[in-house]
Amino acid sequence: MQTNRKNLSDTKVELTISADSELLNSAKSQAVQRLRSDVKVAGFRSGKVPAAVAEKHINPNALQSAVLDIAINEMYSQAVASESLRPITQPEITLKKFVPYTDIEIVAVIEVLGKITVPDYKKLKLAKKPVSITAKDVDDVLEALRVRASEKIKVERAAKDGDELLIDFAGTDAKSGDKIQGADGKEYPLLLGSNTFIPGFEQNLIGLKPGESKTFYLTFPKDYGVSALQNRKVTFKVTVLNVKELQKPKLDDAFAAKAGPFKKLDDLKADIKKQVTAERENESERTFENELIEKIVAGSKITVPESLVDEEIERLEIDEKRNLTYRGQTWEEHLKQEGVTEAEHKEQKRPQAILRIKGALALSEIANLEDIKVTPEELEIRLQLLKGQYQDPQMQAELDKPENQQDILNRMVTEKTINKLKNYATS
Repeated sequence: MQTNRKNLSDTKVELTISADSELLNSAKSQAVQRLRSDVKVAGFRSGKVPAAVAEKHINPNALQSAVLDIAINEMYSQAVASESLRPITQPEITLKKFVPYTDIEIVAVIEVLGKITVPDYKKLKLAKKPVSITAKDVDDVLEALRVRASEKIKVERAAKDGDELLIDFAGTDAKSGDKIQGADGKEYPLLLGSNTFIPGFEQNLIGLKPGESKTFYLTFPKDYGVSALQNRKVTFKVTVLNVKELQKPKLDDAFAAKAGPFKKLDDLKADIKKQVTAERENESERTFENELIEKIVAGSKITVPESLVDEEIERLEIDEKRNLTYRGQTWEEHLKQEGVTEAEHKEQKRPQAILRIKGALALSEIANLEDIKVTPEELEIRLQLLKGQYQDPQMQAELDKPENQQDILNRMVTEKTINKLKNYATS
């Protein structure tokens, strides 16, 4: 068998592969074995017809088709292995020449992973940001617990900071007057001073009494999460349905006992500090990992195949659509709110998709260099832990599927690789 390689781009390869009678005869023998179970010949039981006899009774067209299928698969597999290619899509194969059982030539166009070059990651150093918890951090959590445990009493006076309001509100574009999707709500509970809404919104409600309405203008922050609303001037009309004064419980040992299994307020404070510390440490760990991966990607040379980018964009959009469904918003409403077409929305996701793929490919390359593997025993332990977390029979059945187990295994390899990099970075 002979293979001629032509690089069409950094991620696309054309292979011209030819083979002679040796490979074709082998493929023919395999084809006969595959087809002879359907051959019926007098004097032989079904499936027991000798190959030489069966071949004479097999439809020539069916035999040739099977031979081509087997031969092409074998030629392609051998060529990919000999050229050390890493295909990421199914090949486009064209049969260029076929002399039955004598000569065959095919052309395969394949999208592949190009060469991946990572920096000297063993010399990368990165300091983890220290975690510190102040008394104010603990006090903020205590205050939130007090607010949650407050007795809420309706009052007829003007609203002041610290009150909870029940409001109807609607936002429209200050220029066009068009309704803004997602900038409205009915019977929405809002705690004044919580800074839940954009700057200026809550302050405008101070002084309003139950039944009163107010119209005011605000400009969305330039870094607002929805790009279509950034720096956008909006007219809000708000109606206060009721005002509730919060009577917060006294911060003492009795409050601590109601908040959990604590005998003293100091016990509750200690538990809060412990939980906040754990949350901050987890957040610091994630930030450290992301910064480390970003440094490795920045120092890597990776050409990302377009098909992988398109697949990643699809995954990102599926996740976004799922989140929108939870919020009760349709995809069409979201696109209108963002002020983009579906094609433009996909393009906005492209930089994020490329960055994620580069990170995954760089980590995969490092895993290969470090020969990082997951043993069957390690995978089984992880599966059992997951099955313990998800008691739903359908979810447990999903964990038994080979493709899902492979995905879990890949994630475990990634985890091991990141831990290895963290050790290098901090040693």
